[in-house]
Amino acid sequence: MNLKLAGILTAAGFAAMAATGASAADQFVSIGTGGVTGVYYPTGGAICRLVNKGRKDHGIRCSAESTGGSIYNINTIRAGELQFGVAQSDWQYHAYNGTSKFKEKGPFKKLRAVFSVHAEPVTIIARDDSGIKNITDLKGKRVNIGNPGSGTLGTWEVIEKALGWKRSDLKLAASMKSAETGAALCDGKIDSYFWLVGHPSALTQESLASCASHLVNATSPEIDKLIADNPYYRTATIPANMYNNKEDIKTFGVGATFVTSADVPNDVVYVIVKSVFENIDQFRKLHPAFRHLDPKAMIKDSLSAPLHDGAVKYYKEKGWM
Repeated sequence: MNLKLAGILTAAGFAAMAATGASAADQFVSIGTGGVTGVYYPTGGAICRLVNKGRKDHGIRCSAESTGGSIYNINTIRAGELQFGVAQSDWQYHAYNGTSKFKEKGPFKKLRAVFSVHAEPVTIIARDDSGIKNITDLKGKRVNIGNPGSGTLGTWEVIEKALGWKRSDLKLAASMKSAETGAALCDGKIDSYFWLVGHPSALTQESLASCASHLVNATSPEIDKLIADNPYYRTATIPANMYNNKEDIKTFGVGATFVTSADVPNDVVYVIVKSVFENIDQFRKLHPAFRHLDPKAMIKDSLSAPLHDGAVKYYKEKGWM
């Protein structure tokens, strides 16, 4: 498929409330997102905005927390320190199955999908004087590959393995947070930065407008094999003229997904899901990356963990399942 693109209650706390007959009216939930310059943070904010709009009716108060990203969010949900999180579809898959970075901890079988959100293409921005036109040109360059705990760094590690590279094949492998990358690029401290993000992206636009730089294709036979071998990767296109690109940028990517734990009560998940889908037109307006979201696709695309029972209840009521 081609894509066009903390007052935190623990799971134990939820269980205790349920045991004492406490209702959703007493509950506070927190969503782990990502860096403030990416799309995960506004995604969490958009969900919370719709949930909090109905707080007088259901009593749930929602807060979006800036975090290290996908892998951090999943691990923190597993530890019972977050109720919800936004995560790349590939890391949802690996966490549920206990593969890749989750091999040591083993399968997170209580991980539950809630819905998918926007597409997230691999996005590479390079200085015009760097000589970088394709992902394969990053070898020997100074590249920001993502901060620890981020899905971006995890995906870079998958890419470098697929390309047969070692970390030392980069002149510099920087690990800055996304908010730092645009300035580093324009100050000449790095030649390029790489991340996965929904489009249009404010940081991407700001970087391309602030200094002589361009978007880079991410294609190669090795990347084609990576897509073919892994169901959570798909080819993707950043359309011509979305930024300063006069032609389509050919790349690949994942989907942003909204996840939780089976330990979070059904009524809480039901309220979150209903708040979003009963206001889907408003949700689409809260970020340009949400503009073309289709509810029936959101409940199945890019999801590998089982759907939470609270979400299933709502989807069945709507006749979507």
